[in-house]
Amino acid sequence: MIGVLPVDKPEGFTSFDVIAKLRGILKIKRLGHSGTLDPMATGVLPVFIGRATRAIDLLPDIEKRYIAGFALGYSTDTQDVTGAVLERSEKRAAEDEINKILPRFTGKISQLPPMYSAVKVGGRRLYDIAREGKTVERAPREIEIFGLALTRFDGKSQTGSLEIRCSKGAYVRTLINDVGEALGTLGVMSSLRRTYSQGIDISSCISLPEIERMAKENSLEDMILPVDKCFENFDRLELAGELSRKYKNGQRIAYPAPDGRYRIYSIDGFLGLGEINKNELRAVKNFFGDD
Repeated sequence: MIGVLPVDKPEGFTSFDVIAKLRGILKIKRLGHSGTLDPMATGVLPVFIGRATRAIDLLPDIEKRYIAGFALGYSTDTQDVTGAVLERSEKRAAEDEINKILPRFTGKISQLPPMYSAVKVGGRRLYDIAREGKTVERAPREIEIFGLALTRFDGKSQTGSLEIRCSKGAYVRTLINDVGEALGTLGVMSSLRRTYSQGIDISSCISLPEIERMAKENSLEDMILPVDKCFENFDRLELAGELSRKYKNGQRIAYPAPDGRYRIYSIDGFLGLGEINKNELRAVKNFFGDD
C-alpha cells in the first residue's frame, strides 16, 4: 500500500494519535503526516503510506483553507477556548465593524507565533516553555492570508465563524486574537476545521471509523490517493525511451525547459520530482522502485 490516505481528523486526537491509530488498523509502520493539527482541530490530515513518506519534506507551500469559530470578549493563554482566561473585555463588536477591519488582515502580514506552538526558540519548543508558565521573545513571521470572510456572527453572544485561505505557517488562533484586538476587544478561537490542504479537499477525506471498516473489508486501497496529487502545482514533464532510462539511473539530462521543479513521468507512470537548472534536468526525489 503506497500513497496518501486523506484522513478527516477527529477532535481530541493529536496528529500523532492518528498515526498511532492507523498503524494499528493498517498493520503498517511506515506512516507519516503533513500539516500538524491541534487536538481541538478537525479536518484534512494527509497521511503518507510506505515510500510516499519520501514526499513529506518536499511538499510545496500552497494554500490551506479553514473554517474557524471564534468568541469575542476574552483572551486565554492558548488563544483558544481550551486555555486559562487571562482577561475580559466589556467592549462589544458589531458585524459591520468586523467586516470593515478584515481587509487589514489579508495579503502578506506579520504574525507573532503564539507561546503554545511548536516553533523552537533557543532549541526548545515554545509550548514546552509555556507549560512552565514562562514566556520568551519571539520573532514575528511573515505569512499570507489569501482570503478572509465572515460567514456567521451573532451580536448577542459575540460569536461567529471565519472562512480563511492562507499560506503554510499561519496561526488561525493568533489571527483571531489580532482581529479581536483590532476591534478594541479580545478574541479566542472556539473551533477549527481544515477543509483543504496539499491539494486534498475535505470532501475526499474519510473518518477513522470508516477507515477501520474499509480495512476490514479490504476496500481501503480504493481511497488511497497517488502521491503526485500533492505536487499538482508543479508542471508535468514526460520522459520517453532513453531519457526515461537515464533519469531512472540517476543521470543528469540535457532538457531545454524553464528552470524550476517538475513532476516527472514515464510510460510507467509517476517517477518523482525533478529540477531543471540551465537546461539540465536532475532528480530531486524519486518514488519508483523498492524501499
